[in-house]
Amino acid sequence: MLERDGYPAGVPCWVDTTQPDPQAASDFYGSLFGWTFENRLPDDAPVPYLVAQVRGRDVAAIGPPYEGGPSSVWNTYVWVDDADATAAKVKDAGGRVLDPPSDVLDYGRMAVFADPEGAVFCVWQAKSHRGAQVVNEPNSWVFSELHSRNPNGAAAFYASVFDWELVTIGAAGNEFSMFALAGYGDYLKARDPELQGGQEADGVPDGFEDVVAWLIPITDDQPADVPAHWGVTFAVEDCDVSVAKAQDLGATVVVPPFEAPPVRMSILVDPQGAPFTASQYKPDD
Repeated sequence: MLERDGYPAGVPCWVDTTQPDPQAASDFYGSLFGWTFENRLPDDAPVPYLVAQVRGRDVAAIGPPYEGGPSSVWNTYVWVDDADATAAKVKDAGGRVLDPPSDVLDYGRMAVFADPEGAVFCVWQAKSHRGAQVVNEPNSWVFSELHSRNPNGAAAFYASVFDWELVTIGAAGNEFSMFALAGYGDYLKARDPELQGGQEADGVPDGFEDVVAWLIPITDDQPADVPAHWGVTFAVEDCDVSVAKAQDLGATVVVPPFEAPPVRMSILVDPQGAPFTASQYKPDD
């Protein structure tokens, strides 16, 4: 898998988790995924920002909760060319600015927003930090997904902000709603000319090449207090082994491993309360 160095505007590019005890969280995720960590904030900073790495390349990060935000959650960042212009789009489309655009040292410029349903997401205008460098391989981030009670409303909002299109991928009886960004597949194939052949060999459905995120409807059979939210999925070599290991490390299994071709997946909550999904890709099954 090619390593990444930046993303097109409108593509999710980074994930981090806010945790009451970042060091304890790094112990958990380091043991689970084999991540190593380095603090990217100055030594005299009151809190750390621990960047996780695989093979010395950035994959995710752990930091403390921000004022007014949830104590334990995984956050998704979308790459933008202009965070301030994006803030204006968010407000025009009915969203809220929770934390206005601000510079993060020389790493980039970020902002935190909520969509009209209240799902929180972030944007990243890059400087020296150019997003996740390793993705879509075991022990790295593979996808983010929006959980929404109003998919049509969500589609309209994210189309206004990021030019995303809501598409249906897959065969009848095994269909998924996803957000696509026109031209993203061409961008990926220009970086990796062998990508299309590999996807065809794995039976990847038509249209998937432009997908940037999933949309998962919150159905009426789910508890009424489940809010709209963004979630994250990490790739693993063996879902069952990873789930057992996570339990040994103090995680809670919300949904045990199950088949959702072409993946086997499970939903967990880490020891400090942040939900995440573990997904094993099984194209041959």
